[in-house]
Amino acid sequence: MGQVVINVNDRSFSMECADGEEDHLTDLAKLLDSQVKDIKSSVGEVGDIRLLVMAGLIIADQLAEALERVETLSGEIRGAHKTGTDAIEQSKQRETAAADRIEAAAKRLEQISRLARQS
Repeated sequence: MGQVVINVNDRSFSMECADGEEDHLTDLAKLLDSQVKDIKSSVGEVGDIRLLVMAGLIIADQLAEALERVETLSGEIRGAHKTGTDAIEQSKQRETAAADRIEAAAKRLEQISRLARQS
């Protein structure tokens, strides 16, 4: 089990985490601390709990917006993939139709050539 000391709102907290997650936890704490400091500079000292709740709500809102954007982009990717797949299928159908017409034309030319030799 890993251990790390994080600082939020000028207070230190000893935290346990999975081995190898220490840097990630430190980065998350820095994000939270930054939000707390931004709120504190805007509204002043309103108490640790309120600051942390407000910071948590702001971060949760940012996460919700990011997840919404991910969903939107995923939908756009699925749409583009379907469009690409449809275009490939349409291209294959056109290729097959063109090959059929070429084959039919070649057969007609053979028939004309045979008729011309018979005459």
